[in-house]
Parts: sequence; C-alpha cells; structure tokens
Amino acid sequence: MDIWVPTFLRLLDEQNRTASIAFWSDLEKHIPDAKGSTASHQAWNGGYRDHVQEVMNIGATLHLQLNKVRPLEFTLESALLVLFLHDCEKPFKNATDQQLKAFPWIKKRPGKSDKNFQKQLIDHYGFHLSATEWNALKYVEGENEDYVQGKRVQGPLGAFCHVCDTVSARIWHDYPKNKV
Repeated sequence: MDIWVPTFLRLLDEQNRTASIAFWSDLEKHIPDAKGSTASHQAWNGGYRDHVQEVMNIGATLHLQLNKVRPLEFTLESALLVLFLHDCEKPFKNATDQQLKAFPWIKKRPGKSDKNFQKQLIDHYGFHLSATEWNALKYVEGENEDYVQGKRVQGPLGAFCHVCDTVSARIWHDYPKNKV
C-alpha cells in the first residue's frame, strides 16, 4: 500500500477509514494496474492510483488555502472522502473478466461515471456518507442534465471536488507519468 493512503485516510472517521483501506487493499491486490481513464487523463497502467493520489493532494492543499481566505462550510475529511470515491467505478469498468471474478458482489460491469455502481460499492464496503457528501459525489463532474437556471444543484463540497478533479484531469493530466 502506498504511503499516502494511510496518511490521508487516517483523517477519516473510523468507519470510513476501515472501508477505504479495505477497498484500496482489494484494488491493490486484484487490479493494481487500473488506468485513470482510457485516453484523457492518467491513462497509463497505475494511472487510477496516481489520479486518486493527485486529487487528494490537491484537495488537502486547496482546502487549507481557501480556508485561510474564507471559512469553508465543509471539512477536509468530507472532501478527502468524496475525492477518494469520486471515480471508484473506473478500475472495474476496464478490468479484465478474470480480475472482476475477485469481486463476486459485482453483478454487472459499470459504465462511465456509473452512479449506481458507486452506490453498490459504497454499500458493499460499508462507507457512510452524509447528504452533503452524496450530493458532492453525484455532482463532482458538474450538474450536467440536472442544471436549472437560478438554482444551485451542486453544493459547495461538490464544486470544490469538481475543481480538484479538473486540475488533475485537465491541467496535470500526464502527471506523474513524465515525472523525473
């Protein structure tokens, strides 16, 4: 297990820390080479791990800095949890059939940004999310078809996580692939 995982995950409450470590351990054991995407960002073997690490690093840094400007209405713990889970379907979406056999609770291969699969995974591992965290997980990639003019659908936590994901996926899409 990478050093950063316990560093960030130990900030979570016990239930989510235990669930996170169990989920991460299963991935490292059965799908360690999962890509971050098929072509857009961190699209190399192990890129999923790199992307998750990157968004959590960005989240920790950005939360600290923004909180100095004006107090945020969500905790770093909530941000790290959502960032950890925001792409949790990706390793399974592109896994081989053989790799998926290690996860008998999976009945159907997930699709892109598969929110139903995310819920199934969250329930399977025993994560506990608040209503604010569920909103953030749902809208981490924007409001999309739920957008309503004059109404905020995506909460502040979702917007924050969206920013972190966008920085990793669009600004630093090839990091740490080309790292010295």
